[in-house]
Amino acid sequence: MHTFIHTRYSTHPEDAKHYDTAKLREQFLIERLFVSNEIHGIYTLNDRLIVGGIHPVDMAINLETVDQLKSTYFLERREIGLINVGAETDIEVDGTRYTLGHKEALYVGQGSQKVIFYPSSSGESYIYFNSAPAHKAYPTKKVGLDDAEVVTLGALENSNHRTIYKLLVNSVVETCQLQMGMTLLKPGSVWNTMPAHTHDRRMEAYFYFDLEEDQAVCHYMGQPDETRHIWMKKHQAVISPPWSIHSGAGTSNYTFIWGMAGENLDYGDMDIVAPTDLK
Repeated sequence: MHTFIHTRYSTHPEDAKHYDTAKLREQFLIERLFVSNEIHGIYTLNDRLIVGGIHPVDMAINLETVDQLKSTYFLERREIGLINVGAETDIEVDGTRYTLGHKEALYVGQGSQKVIFYPSSSGESYIYFNSAPAHKAYPTKKVGLDDAEVVTLGALENSNHRTIYKLLVNSVVETCQLQMGMTLLKPGSVWNTMPAHTHDRRMEAYFYFDLEEDQAVCHYMGQPDETRHIWMKKHQAVISPPWSIHSGAGTSNYTFIWGMAGENLDYGDMDIVAPTDLK
């Protein structure tokens, strides 16, 4: 067995108001995603998204079903989005092999039975994934940065000049409910997702990388009038419930992957919160 998924339950916003730092981190932060020759993740009951990491070092790893799913194989009733955050690596889906370069993505649809992750020649294969329940089978599709829908937002004078790569969204690839993309902050910019927003129709997860070992990101969450923060390092992820804002500021620029699941596929479905209204 090389696939290990742990369950986390949903949290009511009134309860979260009373969490201390340790409880906040225990409930929402995913500290360790990459374990040698294993698949590790969290099954959150927020829209039943699975957030995880895959780190084949010197052996191929099969995507195995887990007890939470009560299925004969992992993608029997699910879809999965994979983004390579390490060295070039190969992924095999039902006999077809795909090579993913750094920051390239692969969507694998519901019904795919055999998914195998191969180590890179350097042993630096790191694959981040989100998986959501699916009601229909869509084709497996590789998406590179050149295939993405690209938007540049913000400005250096506001410390939030950034480029958004919409990789696994409905304008690029057909999915049931899963959406994933990547935001790269320009040098000198540290703020992501500002102005902040909520969206009761969807939950979200953030994964931070491209960050030096001695740098960190302060991730902000909570209801707009009752915000909290979690300090994060590279290769860590955070769960954002539908009632929570999700924004961050780093001690340097960085890259983060956002993933969503829920009611719709409308990327622009957001309830914007002005910076002056945050408390």
